[in-house]
Amino acid sequence: MFLGLQPPVGERGFSPVSEVNNQGFSPGILEQDNGLATNSENLLTVIDVGSAKTCVLVGETIDGSLRYRGHGISESRGSRKGAIVDLEKASSSIHRAVEEAEKIAGATIDHAVVTMGGPLVRGLNSRGGLNLGSRPREITREDVRQASERARSVVLPADREMMHLLPQEYIVDQQSSIRDPLGMIGMKLEVSVHIVTAGKSSSQNVVTAANRAGIQVDDTIFEGLASAEGTLKSDERELGICLLDIGAGSTDLIVYFEGAVAHTGVVPIGGDHFTNDVAVGLRTPLIEAEKIKRLFGNAVVTNVPESNEIEVPAVGERPSRLMPQRLLSEILEPRARELFEYVRDNLRQGGVLEALGAGSVLTGGGARLAGLMPIAESVLRSPSRIGRPATIAKMPMELSDPEFATAVGSLMYANRSRVARSGPGQTGFAAKLKAIFQSA
Repeated sequence: MFLGLQPPVGERGFSPVSEVNNQGFSPGILEQDNGLATNSENLLTVIDVGSAKTCVLVGETIDGSLRYRGHGISESRGSRKGAIVDLEKASSSIHRAVEEAEKIAGATIDHAVVTMGGPLVRGLNSRGGLNLGSRPREITREDVRQASERARSVVLPADREMMHLLPQEYIVDQQSSIRDPLGMIGMKLEVSVHIVTAGKSSSQNVVTAANRAGIQVDDTIFEGLASAEGTLKSDERELGICLLDIGAGSTDLIVYFEGAVAHTGVVPIGGDHFTNDVAVGLRTPLIEAEKIKRLFGNAVVTNVPESNEIEVPAVGERPSRLMPQRLLSEILEPRARELFEYVRDNLRQGGVLEALGAGSVLTGGGARLAGLMPIAESVLRSPSRIGRPATIAKMPMELSDPEFATAVGSLMYANRSRVARSGPGQTGFAAKLKAIFQSA
């Protein structure tokens, strides 16, 4: 059984900024002659660097409440399959999105939280504990800290870093499902955690690209965790749910069971793979293939009437052609089934395939393809729905689309983390656990 509290963003095994600075990089500083106010302490900024677009979202916190302040979007260049492949182009994309967000927010942006995903992100479960003595005694804060420290003491490969340490449950003398062990009596204390790791070079390249755009990175968030923050409901997390964030280059997945993260992973198939299939199958340019996919695509062949035809631009100087719309679906359906078969295999390997009592939630830009839900339900044998991010006060309606789930969820997650660390007035289990994991 898992417990449903996650530590805030800063409670991880490394600091992206310090890691990069130790290797000779220093965060850039934006010029202050643009007439904008300096970045206020109550502003929060997140940067979502995807393979298709780069989104900068700015929020403002007032007495713990979050509201929209501004956003900027630019076409992603220099990114592929969730990784930076050209630092200068990626930095330029971030800079353009930051400038647009600054104009709307009316403030200079020089600090941000950055999202991270792609094939180099992996998760694992760990357990640690300690004996309390030969006779039962009261469990102290120091006992919990030591147990947490042992749970996180996992030997990682030299090329990997810890991103998130997510608590699942405490076990006292083989009694599991304990939320708060402080003050309980026992002889042995154990804690189960889920650890999200990332490739060192991949994470540092993202931070460096932001630094070159004049942004100091305060922290990084796994994209799947961010999307879950803004789209999943509490009862889904309890029953068991798999969130699939279908991006352009890959699909991030995260599973909750009994309120806590049980599994994370990445599948190397995204929306661009569908577009490439259409471009090859219909012999049309990639730009046109993306438009055709969005306007006429359906992942279920039988959903398309046999008589429907679509106009398909040809490559080069050749004229456009009329083709059956079903041909488009015959291209998309096999790729959709392949995506969810990869997901199914990943969940089975993680031991959570049978734990999806609430089914799956599809979000990200790729989730907008018609017919994906029935394919997901068929392959995963559980219900599915489209996940749209929760609304933030004053947020434009355009940000309620699935492709903005990561950006909006990141802002909500960062705000919740700030509130959790905000002051001595915090009481109860949440405050105790956060303090313990910060010191671990």
